[in-house]
Amino acid sequence: MAHATTNMQTRGRTVRVWDIAVRVFHWSLVAVVGLAFLTEDARTFHEVVGYAAVALVGFRLIWGLIGTRHARFSSFVPSPRRFVAYMRDMKERREKRYLGHNPAGGAMVVALLITLSLVGVTGYYAAAQGISGLRWVGEVHEAFVNILVGLIGLHIAGVVLASFRHSENLVIAMITGQKEVDDDHPDQ
Repeated sequence: MAHATTNMQTRGRTVRVWDIAVRVFHWSLVAVVGLAFLTEDARTFHEVVGYAAVALVGFRLIWGLIGTRHARFSSFVPSPRRFVAYMRDMKERREKRYLGHNPAGGAMVVALLITLSLVGVTGYYAAAQGISGLRWVGEVHEAFVNILVGLIGLHIAGVVLASFRHSENLVIAMITGQKEVDDDHPDQ
């Protein structure tokens, strides 16, 4: 816990980390995925919000290539070695604080985007199963939805853990876009 205390003593000024596009994407995706989950029995509405989720993922893929510094995949998608090292440091309670996504968060973004894409593709084919005769696609769609729910749970747990460990509220940061800078490591 000394690591978090040290960081708090050296913080002061805030900087914009997540731009408005990332924040609107994030909270829109939360709403759309929640609606899709809640409207499973309202087929037409479920399909519309599913298409909205796919459109949001498409936007995020583009913004991950051309967006602002902390939005670009190149700034936060970790190599396998960096991810494993971060997880080891996390287990030993000595993980470094990051201004943007840490390696675990970066890996989670990738996992969520891939899974959401697979949910969208299988959902599209499941909706057309009467035409295509691919009834098994609905079961695959449901399996990917279950994986997505598990990833969302891990994502929330990671946000809570990182917020606690580094004495910062990451939910508020994703609303405002602002985080406090660690003056000892301003480029984190």
